[in-house]
Amino acid sequence: MNKHIRQEIFERFRAANPHPTTELNYKNPFELLIAVLLSAQATDVGVNKATAKLFPVAGTPQAMLDLGLEGVMEYTKTIGLYKTKSKHIIETCRILLEKYNGEVPDNREALEALPGVGRKTANVVLNTAFGQLAMAVDTHIFRVSNRTRIAPGKNVREVEDKLMRLVPKEFLLNAHHWLILHGRYTCKAQKPLCGQCLIYDLCEYPAKN
Repeated sequence: MNKHIRQEIFERFRAANPHPTTELNYKNPFELLIAVLLSAQATDVGVNKATAKLFPVAGTPQAMLDLGLEGVMEYTKTIGLYKTKSKHIIETCRILLEKYNGEVPDNREALEALPGVGRKTANVVLNTAFGQLAMAVDTHIFRVSNRTRIAPGKNVREVEDKLMRLVPKEFLLNAHHWLILHGRYTCKAQKPLCGQCLIYDLCEYPAKN
């Protein structure tokens, strides 16, 4: 795949969805951070159901700490791995208050030092909350990048690095969202909806139907 095809792919994504964003519900960087922490191995729909009740009660690090671990788990118990995730939330809130005056840091090193925050979570927060150029490669982006040959790679980091290098700069801020949505609703894992795909003629997936 060459740069002209990639340009056309992302032009089509932009035309179809000019202002893409995450499907996680949040009002500020703190709520986004908590939502992303909860979203590992869980659906956005499931996380949104939990946070719809949690955030009105504990929408700040201090309020979350005041709720306590047992209190947080009452709201997160419908989500997979909720005990571990709830512990990470409490520990993260304590660090945010102690080191960052209750604010979410806007740099990778500080974010990745928070409990339960890996590179992907940090990338989501940097991109979505702070408007930085970052690529959070999840299973959807990994699949789409390899299937279409937009940025094929053997592992998540290889795909991330290739996307950051190969996606035309004008699309880089929103590329993460377009690729996730495309993988979630069109280029599905088991039965990709090739007949509904807006980049069908540009895709290099050998098994496309």
